[in-house]
Amino acid sequence: MTKTHTIPVLAIDGGGTRCRLALHDKGNLVRVEAGSANVSTDFEAAIRQIRGGLATLCEEAGVSMQALCEVPAYAGLAGVTGARIADRVAASLPLQSIKVEDDRPSALRGAVGDREGFVAHCGTGSFMAARVNGVMRFAGGWGAVLGDPSSAQWVGRQSLARTLDVADGLAAKSELSEALLERFDGTAGIVAFAATASPAAFGGLAPAVTKAAAQGDVLARSILRDGAKGMAETMQKMGWKQGMAICLTGGIGPFFAEYMPEEMQVCLSERQGEPLDGALALAEEFGKEIADGRD
Repeated sequence: MTKTHTIPVLAIDGGGTRCRLALHDKGNLVRVEAGSANVSTDFEAAIRQIRGGLATLCEEAGVSMQALCEVPAYAGLAGVTGARIADRVAASLPLQSIKVEDDRPSALRGAVGDREGFVAHCGTGSFMAARVNGVMRFAGGWGAVLGDPSSAQWVGRQSLARTLDVADGLAAKSELSEALLERFDGTAGIVAFAATASPAAFGGLAPAVTKAAAQGDVLARSILRDGAKGMAETMQKMGWKQGMAICLTGGIGPFFAEYMPEEMQVCLSERQGEPLDGALALAEEFGKEIADGRD
């Protein structure tokens, strides 16, 4: 995604796997990475990673921490569930002017830019995002217990639940169900695994499902078909109309493409940029708001 930056901006894109930071100043773009930065999962660890990333960014860009902290900053972070935790993040960082939001706005902006369009993000978790008539709208992202349909953890969980249906004689067996029963040493092993499995552990089963689906496995294909149906229904409720671009992002997102309704398949589009690109664009907008307020 191409974006013309006219003022220095600092962007932070923090997720459960990694945190990426970027400084754009005088035509130069410097990017660095740090570790996991989900502020709900482990707030203190996330702040340490962000602070470490800021220090690395100073080194790479050749600027002092004091100078960096004066730059308008935007942070899109996983785990920001409301204003209270956003304010806590801002207060825990040395940045003088920072706007903190969850990671969905930057993902949407990075993917569709200024276009009308939708993002169905399906990684370990999932959310839907839309830009319609210039307004951003979001759905989902509430975590594995209360949501995250069509995510990798959902796919993994469904593979085990439907394998138990096979064991109960409620569904036809497939190569995937047989492989899972063998892998976990029967139904008792499946139940024992599920009792303590994290979302990431469930998500670790998703590659076996997508591989089986590509080979025509009926059970695997039913999971992806149901996931795609749910995504399509959510997008329609959010205002999707024929012709609006749809970006399937996240590790498992693109695997749903062939299962989407035909009218949506023709609208599938490559994303214009990464979430960090979206965070940079939102940082520039925030910087301009500050500058306009001073005029």
